[in-house]
Amino acid sequence: VGFKRTPYTPLAAALGLLVVAAVALLSVRSPADRLLYSPRLGTGFVASNGVSSRLQGLARRTNCFAEAGGLGRRQALTGAGAIPVSLSIAQLLQFPRQSSASLLTAQQPVSDARELLRDALPIKNKPIRRIQKEIFTKITEAVRVPNVKMSEVQDAVSSSQKVLSKDKNAILKDVIGSSAKQDATSTLAAIDKKLNEFQTIIDTKDKQEIPIKQQEVLQLVERVEKDMVGDFPFKIPADYADKPLLLGRGTLEMKVTCKSSTTSKGGIMKIVLDGYNAPVTGGNFMDLVARKFYDGMPVQRADGFVVQSGDPGSKKTGFIDPSTNELRTVPLEIMVQGDKVPVYESTLDDIGRYKDLPTLPFNAFGTLAMARSEFEANSASSQFFFLLKESELTPSGTNVLDGRYGVFGYITEGKELLKDIKQGDTIDYIKILDGLQNCKNVVDLKAAAAVVEAAEVS
Repeated sequence: VGFKRTPYTPLAAALGLLVVAAVALLSVRSPADRLLYSPRLGTGFVASNGVSSRLQGLARRTNCFAEAGGLGRRQALTGAGAIPVSLSIAQLLQFPRQSSASLLTAQQPVSDARELLRDALPIKNKPIRRIQKEIFTKITEAVRVPNVKMSEVQDAVSSSQKVLSKDKNAILKDVIGSSAKQDATSTLAAIDKKLNEFQTIIDTKDKQEIPIKQQEVLQLVERVEKDMVGDFPFKIPADYADKPLLLGRGTLEMKVTCKSSTTSKGGIMKIVLDGYNAPVTGGNFMDLVARKFYDGMPVQRADGFVVQSGDPGSKKTGFIDPSTNELRTVPLEIMVQGDKVPVYESTLDDIGRYKDLPTLPFNAFGTLAMARSEFEANSASSQFFFLLKESELTPSGTNVLDGRYGVFGYITEGKELLKDIKQGDTIDYIKILDGLQNCKNVVDLKAAAAVVEAAEVS
């Protein structure tokens, strides 16, 4: 803080890391500047207190771990930050990771939660993906500039119409089941109608209507894509098969009361959990929501970097399973683009896959992930966090949380509320709107309600 900001480059970051390493060797560190051992790198992480704000931002992205041991019992994510001093120059120059499936342009990765969820659906139909990308990518770029590029919007609509006309049968070929095929057929007709309406908007140059019509088309495209998803795409590993599972998608509603904000009294957010890519993590969260575990719980961290909660305040820092009277944890779970099964129990760096890209990246404001202990990848239980993306701390495609923490959902509506939430605000409730039919081994809702009622009486 207080240092002049300079343009960020990988080389500048590398030089900054060397400076921090030298300072660490020449100075006496306080407990806050402790040396943290990293099994991944086989060396220490040195805290970055005293370096420029931009380098601190990189540090914070690098070591957003949950606190454990000496400095506190809770799993609150550390905010001081630390920099891995043993990353090679080659590795630094290979940051940021950029997802081929979640790139808007070469410079601007996708940060839209709905588009990230569409990209994450386990389908491979090229024509419908082509329409999706034409409507989202080209039009989003066209409206990004002060003067909307109508030619780009026209090109996106015309290209989509051509694909729909030429490859309709190829799209329907991948739809699973007769009822789904019937639904997809009518939805494709609706897409065609919307594209014609889009043409009218282009002809009248109605710039205000373009984003509205874009979302209408994309919602229909997503509906067809969902019709292409059949059985769950992979077998859950035996070690986790008896845990609560989300074998598909789930939609939640979360209400928060803001006690100290001057701009908001609170509100409601809608969250989509992606069990196709994080079935164990998503199932664990759905189960806790069904148990009303989070209802009435305070927000335990809100520092402009994350909004975090989930610590029940007991001696153990997570959910105690009443059937075992033990802390229930879930493994780190990361689906990599192109893989058929998630990576379990290891960060991507642990297994030498630091270049690989997760299907669910930390690209969107309101990305939902599990907090965990600093040195144990498989220690997540009930504590979760929403990432607040800021240009300085977590610009799209440049964070280094990807591959180290398990994303399992995104806020799709009401994410602006995160800016007003403060530590001590209250989660009134989180409830399941949809997706319970996709759950397995999740507590029965009636039984869970009885448990909660009995606890309140006692």
